[in-house]
Amino acid sequence: MKLLRVGTAGAERPALLDAEGTLRDLSGTVADIDGALLADAAALGRIRAAAEAGSLPVLDADGLRIGPPVAGIGKVVCIGLNYHDHAAETGATPPAEPVVFFKAADTVIGPNDTVLVPRKSVKTDWEVELAIVIGRTARYLESGEEALAHIAGYAVAHDVSEREFQIERGGTWDKGKNCETFNPLGPWLVTPDEVPDPQALSLKLWVNGELKQDGTTAQQIFPVAEVVRYVSQFMTLYPGDVINTGTPAGVAMGHAEPKPYLRGGDVVELEIEGLGRQRQELKQA
Repeated sequence: MKLLRVGTAGAERPALLDAEGTLRDLSGTVADIDGALLADAAALGRIRAAAEAGSLPVLDADGLRIGPPVAGIGKVVCIGLNYHDHAAETGATPPAEPVVFFKAADTVIGPNDTVLVPRKSVKTDWEVELAIVIGRTARYLESGEEALAHIAGYAVAHDVSEREFQIERGGTWDKGKNCETFNPLGPWLVTPDEVPDPQALSLKLWVNGELKQDGTTAQQIFPVAEVVRYVSQFMTLYPGDVINTGTPAGVAMGHAEPKPYLRGGDVVELEIEGLGRQRQELKQA
């Protein structure tokens, strides 16, 4: 299934994109797409049955905003330097264990919402990423198979980053990762039955129509199952939590000088095979 949330910010309603590409209203079936729903197999079964029966009301998609596909996100866990080609382009040694950092849940916006370039920023960068959405509480998972069973679905994430704030201003990466609007998510949460191999997905990103990133999740140093298993050793993952799994080569930081960092007025588009497409216009904060 492809689950999404549509409407004005803060007042989104749950929806489903059916197999024919028709937008269907879920608000008469479930209250929202959130952790409680994703942990409720019976409720997900009702959605699937209604979708297969064709009984869900049709929504007019024209002019309808798409919000983040998950409401009430508890935390956004991020994995850094998780692609062999990205580590190489930045001159970093591939890590022996996953590099873990956080984004605040309030950085999450809809897939086509405006991204704000922070004040005094000179190194705002792009990163297309595969996002994992957790569907079952995960603690001390023992295997990759067990980890995969705790995943509710996948989505496109844009891990926008300010490299000067992240790397040159001291401390941890947090200052360059948590600026407002720095985590567009969606358009859909795609359930695992539609993603048979999360390590065989193409990722692409364009800036002003020019292809900048063209990678594959096969290049991940730590695959999806290992990421979930590993993170569960250090923190409890709850239904609705999100994990951004890293970006392939092609970020602005990896380019030759002058590096083409983002500015107000730029347009970024990104997509992951089978998971949908995002488009953001950047504006100055």
